Amino acid sequence: MPGCQHGTCHQPWQCICHSGWAGKFCDKDEHICTTQSPCQNGGQCMYDGGGEYHCVCLPGFHGRDCERKAGPCEQAGSPCRNGGQCQDDQGFALNFTCRCLVGFVGARCEVNVDDCLMRPCANGATCLDGINRFSCLCPEGFAGRFCTINLDDCASRPCQRGARCRDRVHDFDCLCPSGYGGKTCELVLPVPHPPTTVDTPLGPTSAVVVPATGPAPHSAGAGLLRISVKEVVRRQEAGLGEPSLVALVVFGALTAALVLATVLLTLRAWRRGVCPPGPCCYPAPHYAPACQDQECQVSMLPAGLPLPPDLPPEPGKTTAL
Repeated sequence: MPGCQHGTCHQPWQCICHSGWAGKFCDKDEHICTTQSPCQNGGQCMYDGGGEYHCVCLPGFHGRDCERKAGPCEQAGSPCRNGGQCQDDQGFALNFTCRCLVGFVGARCEVNVDDCLMRPCANGATCLDGINRFSCLCPEGFAGRFCTINLDDCASRPCQRGARCRDRVHDFDCLCPSGYGGKTCELVLPVPHPPTTVDTPLGPTSAVVVPATGPAPHSAGAGLLRISVKEVVRRQEAGLGEPSLVALVVFGALTAALVLATVLLTLRAWRRGVCPPGPCCYPAPHYAPACQDQECQVSMLPAGLPLPPDLPPEPGKTTAL
């Protein structure tokens, strides 16, 4: 502890000060107003006794020693807002500046910094700005300060029948075992019956076109073409699918159109007396003009037309399609 600086110690904690000194430790000058002149800027020093004094400041100045001037910060009544500290070099500066608290900016600290400007909240959360802080209002299914935690919707074990739960965003899926269905596998599915095959009459679906096999019977004679087409349509429940059936129907329709066109062209050629391509013609003037090629052209005749006695039909010339 300090002792008596300008005096003598009479008893513990008791100093007897020399002339001109005062205070508990005799450290205060009673003549401070005359020896040190602590008041500044023209202030008048007034001794209060016991080593204490005060200054009477001139207009425009203030402070213990009249060291401060009534500058912009004093005249404006602390213009800085939101707790900002006004600085004007103790009143001697022409203008003032504001030292803002964290979270505020501006000449007078009037602007609250938008802490949501950097979009800290994730997954579509709403950011709520505060003073030097922010908070995230998370959508359903997310949690955490930044809403980055996906809540486990499988935590409550919603799936039944021993199904495995797969977590999603504010939802879940149950991977049900065989024979069960529904959101939580609560439904018992009916047992499917094996498909059966039933032959049905001709219908618009499940059609199979089967071409006729074997040689066609002779009808008019050698070298004549006779067409025989047999379609067998059978519906098979476990057979062809719809695309295959459509293809077969289209193929059958094209085949029938081709056969019809061949017959019409052949009859037209026969009426004009021209030998269309095929087996050898009979010599003119019986049915058509004589052929000039090595490989003769053929004349198609209607079924049932009699042949001349000297030209018997040749076996094997009739073709079935």
